[in-house]
Amino acid sequence: MARMRGDGTDAESYDFRAQRLFVPDDLAEGAEIRLDRDRAHYVADVIRLEPGAALHLFNGRDGEWRAVRQSAGKRDVALRCENRLRAQAPLAPLDYAFAPLKHARLDYMVQKAVEMGAGRLVPVITRHTQATRVNTERMRANVIEAAEQCGILAVPEVAEPLPFERWLAGLEHEKVILFCDEAAGPGDPVAKIRAAGDAPLAVLIGPEGGFAEVERRMLVARDRTIVLSLGPRVLRADTAAVAALALVGAAREI
Repeated sequence: MARMRGDGTDAESYDFRAQRLFVPDDLAEGAEIRLDRDRAHYVADVIRLEPGAALHLFNGRDGEWRAVRQSAGKRDVALRCENRLRAQAPLAPLDYAFAPLKHARLDYMVQKAVEMGAGRLVPVITRHTQATRVNTERMRANVIEAAEQCGILAVPEVAEPLPFERWLAGLEHEKVILFCDEAAGPGDPVAKIRAAGDAPLAVLIGPEGGFAEVERRMLVARDRTIVLSLGPRVLRADTAAVAALALVGAAREI
């Protein structure tokens, strides 16, 4: 039996060693893609792709394509799409909502959230959030880099930061919040997630100082909130992100 990827592609025929590049252009058979300066530098000077050699292109809309380099110039790099390798995968119905962290730890957390299947990243400013200024362009760059490196086709959305109360009030009613609370009692978190059925999910991770009591009351009062424990240890926010999303992956195979 052939070994299959999560998107249905035959894993035996897929080239996992191929260089992958995100481009904003539309992709189709015969399409010629002229790269902007940064991507041209990457192709010509970093990976040194020779004319006639191929890499994989994706844009988050049209699947993944084998593309061959056409031109030899370092500044004017053109690629021609030959054939589609994988059909486009949809974004998972999974928000990752989090109190922002500072710089390198935020970069790490964003990359891991992408790797572990989040479909949308939402910075939420809580009362105890320490890093209230969020560089969403940097977040998007980290999302794309993680998608390039991990074979991901559905590039997660990055939302603009929202105050906690506005985020909670604007959340769709059908969406179930997985509230990761250090004060939660024991219980099987995978069983709790499975009890939500196929409802869209929003995993919520708070700041290092924890949620304010008023925020905790607002979350628990919502009728579609599941309170989860991530175990007996107090985790850093970036570690909690990995733990919570791993539980969702185990429960739903996202």
